[in-house]
Amino acid sequence: MKRKIFELIDEKGINKSKWNRWFDGFIIALIVLSIIAIILESHENLNQKFSYAFRAFEFFTVFIFTVEYLLRVWTADLKYPNKGQISARAKFIFSAYGLIDLLAILPFFLPFVFKFDLRFVRILRVFRLLRVFKLNRYTKALKLVGSVCKEKSSELAVTAFVTIVLILLSSTVMYHVENEVQPDKFPNIVSTFWWSVATLTTIGYGDVVPITAWGRLISGIIALLGIGLVAMPTGIISAAFIEKVGEEKEEESDYNYCPHCGERLK
Repeated sequence: MKRKIFELIDEKGINKSKWNRWFDGFIIALIVLSIIAIILESHENLNQKFSYAFRAFEFFTVFIFTVEYLLRVWTADLKYPNKGQISARAKFIFSAYGLIDLLAILPFFLPFVFKFDLRFVRILRVFRLLRVFKLNRYTKALKLVGSVCKEKSSELAVTAFVTIVLILLSSTVMYHVENEVQPDKFPNIVSTFWWSVATLTTIGYGDVVPITAWGRLISGIIALLGIGLVAMPTGIISAAFIEKVGEEKEEESDYNYCPHCGERLK
């Protein structure tokens, strides 16, 4: 029984059988419909008119996701056969997929266990959108993006560190240059972080701008640095993505020919 359930819910269980594909399609459709319902629920007139329908669908969605989560915890020892039952289940629970599955249902149950302020309950409802990350388990494209980011995590960490250093330096310099003439816009270094982030990301809202000659010069330099800064992680990810797609295509083409005689497989 456990083996059959594992093969049904696990993407590699029986090489995508008919039932496995139907299960994946059902979960994907439920995730998409759940996100659409959350968006529609934000419209006050729709929420008042169809509040019962939204609530009933939320109960149904949480029930299905909860059953799926519990089944994955139960069959975790088959997913990790080299570990014991307890350690295998702990590994799944604290894995990326396990945490995403848990966070997808947790906002529904927490208000029943703890008494929260109404504002905090509304914040918990926002976390229902984390269900969209459950799609990563079922879509090849999202898996590819995730693997690329994982492989290039060290390079991306370097760009993040450089970004933080530039934000800190630019905020400090601009504070000392503009504070005397604009104490309300540049009151301290922490408040100047907003200007640094808006300038380095080339957004430039214009709500906080330098007015001194030195301030404008430094602002222009930082804006130019921001163009290159934004391009760094984009270039890393795009190059790695193209490389990964090429590798997968080579692997797929290898299966079209016999590894022994080189004849094309039919």
